[in-house]
Amino acid sequence: MLSDRPFTKSNLDQYLKELAREYRKRNGKTVPAEIILIGGAAVLINYGFREMTYDMDAIINAASSMKDAINYVGDKFDLPSGWMNDEFMRTDSYTPKIATFSRYYRTYSNVLTFRTVSGEYLIAMKLRSGREYKYDRSDVIGILWEHEKRGEPLTLNSIKQAVIELYGSYDVLTHSVRQFIERAIDDGNYEMIYNRVRQAEAENKENLMEYQDEKPGVINSDNVSDIIAALRRRKDKQNK
Repeated sequence: MLSDRPFTKSNLDQYLKELAREYRKRNGKTVPAEIILIGGAAVLINYGFREMTYDMDAIINAASSMKDAINYVGDKFDLPSGWMNDEFMRTDSYTPKIATFSRYYRTYSNVLTFRTVSGEYLIAMKLRSGREYKYDRSDVIGILWEHEKRGEPLTLNSIKQAVIELYGSYDVLTHSVRQFIERAIDDGNYEMIYNRVRQAEAENKENLMEYQDEKPGVINSDNVSDIIAALRRRKDKQNK
């Protein structure tokens, strides 16, 4: 689900703190809970190349009243229904092994612990998704770029190992995604690649929105890559 307003590093922490407070009100201090923030929220928390995200995907391990606490915080801050959700757990990018490789972030109200995913494991998850119309691929490059600037470069071998640890095999990634990450690391000019990929993602999203208006209900997860490629060819032909 997409929020009507972006989440930033500042307001994200505000919402998390309020969520913990509300959860404790409903359950007391003896019913701990844990939430693993993934996707755009994990990028915001761990890196500085993105200022905002519209995604608040999470793996939620808590009493059933957590849903009511989430709704309460959403109503209080005028956030959309499902502003934090676990729909990600029904995608191919989910695996229960994510918890093993998650990292502690913060605990609020002595009852709700937040964890995130970073480094090669977040890259592995982004590659598993690999969407060309979201920020998956530019996030991959952004993470590589930031680790490079930190003097903590990530290698192709470490990323392959992370994919294997999470999903069982490097070959679970599509050929185009494997080609994408291997070429990017071989090139190493992450700033240039990031800007190019981010622009392509924005163009792909715009093309898909136009196509959706032309042919409502046609796009689905099975054909979206083929449609993106066809629309790109059409645009290139029009621009010649």
